Amino acid sequence: MDEGKKRYRQLSLNFEEEGRKEGASKIFTGSPQKIPILFRSTIPEIPTTTYGTFSIYKYPAKFIPQIIAYILKGYANPGMKVFDPFAGYGTVGVVSRVYGYDYELWDLNPIINVIHDTATMRKAEINITKLMQNIKNSKEEFAPKWSNLEYWFPEEFLPILSKAWGFAHSLNDESKYLLLVPLLKVTKYFSYSDEKVHKLYRSKFSRKKIEELLKTDWKSKFYTMLSNEIRTLLRKIREYNHLNPKPVEYRIKSGIDTLETKLENEVNMIITSPPYLQAQEYIRSTKLELFWLGYDEQYIRQLSKKEIPYRPVSKIKIFSQKYYEFREKINENHLKDLYDKYFNAILKAFSTLCEGVKDYMFIFVGPAKIRTTPIPIDEIVAEHLKEFGWTHEATFIDKIVSHIMFESEINPASGEKDSRMKTEHLIFLRKSG
Repeated sequence: MDEGKKRYRQLSLNFEEEGRKEGASKIFTGSPQKIPILFRSTIPEIPTTTYGTFSIYKYPAKFIPQIIAYILKGYANPGMKVFDPFAGYGTVGVVSRVYGYDYELWDLNPIINVIHDTATMRKAEINITKLMQNIKNSKEEFAPKWSNLEYWFPEEFLPILSKAWGFAHSLNDESKYLLLVPLLKVTKYFSYSDEKVHKLYRSKFSRKKIEELLKTDWKSKFYTMLSNEIRTLLRKIREYNHLNPKPVEYRIKSGIDTLETKLENEVNMIITSPPYLQAQEYIRSTKLELFWLGYDEQYIRQLSKKEIPYRPVSKIKIFSQKYYEFREKINENHLKDLYDKYFNAILKAFSTLCEGVKDYMFIFVGPAKIRTTPIPIDEIVAEHLKEFGWTHEATFIDKIVSHIMFESEINPASGEKDSRMKTEHLIFLRKSG
């Protein structure tokens, strides 16, 4: 280990020790160690969780960049390759470039291609005034192959949207990636979907928004918003490049069924966050975006059927006493089925994928509840993977500072007071031997 990494590791240990001194040790006891930490405060070169291109588009349950940076600075060595089989937004890859590590990303959702390729752009410049004029003058048109298109968009907006998207799809150079994400954001705003909610949801607030928009000069507003979003993206690209990302080798597999796929080549470490127990519908959350990006209804439907709640999942032998202990606490059959399907799916995936991992696994999960019972997902995952030659070194307990996902006072499913997760847990596993 080089001297710089030794100094960083000691600083990390000092930080963790300070966390324990603050009283968390009274709660987090036992072996392996449970270490309280606030990841967002550990990486001074990344000042906020939304810095640079780490936040150019809202995506459900997105990694904050400081978690990946903390792992890479503390545990990775030069030449290591990083793998995220549930890549989502692609943050693992975007951060890996900053520290010079090769990476491989898999995700069922093909939106990862657009977000990743935009987020990792080198410094880019564009004449926004000229771009807006080119869009307005364009003869290209594009309409999504979506049977519910008119349910989600008032007919007045469709011509201007079709023109803008027709122009975007006609581009074949770098400028395309300066337009796609801003256009996705503005398109969602001009739809009946409530953009504050992490799912495709037509709310009374979004309907009122459209009613008010139609009373204004909404065409001018469309182009103004699009121009502003492009300026914001250019600023974020500049910020990201201030971190001096390195040229690395990488591979992205989108539309891939991680639950049924094996690694072709060995990697050194997995850094990932599997689908949440209570929120697994990522394709359905981004359907609107996928249609405008050019994917057709049949393909999107096929992807949706591969999400855990809607797919057949074969049973495996689960090597965790905690799994069976908490299963007994679930009384409702449909919730027990959800519990079984979830753990059989993600544990099978990790059991298979870990065969191709040489050094470490870092798995980030939340202690989700079924009804009012918190499920110790971290302990279940760690217990199970011990049977496959992995040593559970520690679990980092990170405090959730803010919730982005939809909140309400009453949980609509249970009728109980809504109680969101207060912490998220990073399981640190080392290959035994």
